[in-house]
Amino acid sequence: MGASTQKIEAGIAPMEAKLVEQLPSGAEWQFEPKWDGFRCIAFRDGDGVELMSKSGKSLARFFPEVVATFESLATPRFVIDGELVIPVGEILSFDALQARLHPAESRIRRLSVETPAQFIAFDCLANDRTALIDQPLVARRAALEAICAREKQPRLLLSPATSDRCRAKSWLDHSGGALDGVVAKRLDLDYRPGERAMLKVKQRRSADCVIGGFRYDRAGKMVGSLLLGLYDDEDKLNHVGFTSAISAAERVRITPMLEAIIAPPGFTGDAPGGPSRWSRQRSAEWQPVRPELVVEVLYDQVTARRFRHGTRLLRWRPDKAPRQCRMDQLQHELRPAELLPLIQAG
Repeated sequence: MGASTQKIEAGIAPMEAKLVEQLPSGAEWQFEPKWDGFRCIAFRDGDGVELMSKSGKSLARFFPEVVATFESLATPRFVIDGELVIPVGEILSFDALQARLHPAESRIRRLSVETPAQFIAFDCLANDRTALIDQPLVARRAALEAICAREKQPRLLLSPATSDRCRAKSWLDHSGGALDGVVAKRLDLDYRPGERAMLKVKQRRSADCVIGGFRYDRAGKMVGSLLLGLYDDEDKLNHVGFTSAISAAERVRITPMLEAIIAPPGFTGDAPGGPSRWSRQRSAEWQPVRPELVVEVLYDQVTARRFRHGTRLLRWRPDKAPRQCRMDQLQHELRPAELLPLIQAG
């Protein structure tokens, strides 16, 4: 790197966030949306551009269109922290991001044209004049805004930021789709690589789901995970996720109960994928059951009408009819058409 970025070589660990229950109060805090993408630090030194993942691995070959975007900028040197995202149709698709991590260059090139990625910037560790890693956030944010305003590149987006806790709370209320929550940063704090020096808050919600099937544990004797479903407008039961956060005692109790109702098809709409043809583990298969049992689960995000992460079992709902478990109970996802004004407002 050049003189301005010599302290910040590629491979630096990004600053992390500690999960807390509530947004902090006080004038010393800045709030930002937490985007659901690939965390990435972008480095440029003249003609050289590198994209580094959170784990310290290069992402450059997987996102050639983003490399080209940074190469086209007038700013000759910088280090910018941000998030890689891919808008697909009406969602920001995490699956499309994962599809990029492929060994075939021809496939990556094709996808970079069909589903181009964008970079949402939220911190600046160095600009073309100086390293900023030891500067407070208020100075780093000013430098980042200056770069984004000067470049006006549609694939380089400035993430919004606010000191208004009420506005941040409204972002949190809309999280669960493209937004993974809200991050709080101290305006007077320097950038601390690898440290949990920020705070993050995630929205936790619950949903009543039908059990459409289950998988055995690795030993093949007890229930390992419950496969969850919701009915759509056509009255089809669609697989929306799973829960494996089940106590040992509960697994013992529910295994014979679920085995007694094993019957195809389980799901009548979208169904779980089958096991790999190379797998010999019983736990990789799934057993369909009659849609008779309802559970309430805790979830954080919804992407493309599915729970993005595993859920946590809260309670059984014998009082609720399976047909009452509908797709419309899931939290509305922010669409790209709604996200763009949010970013531009930043």
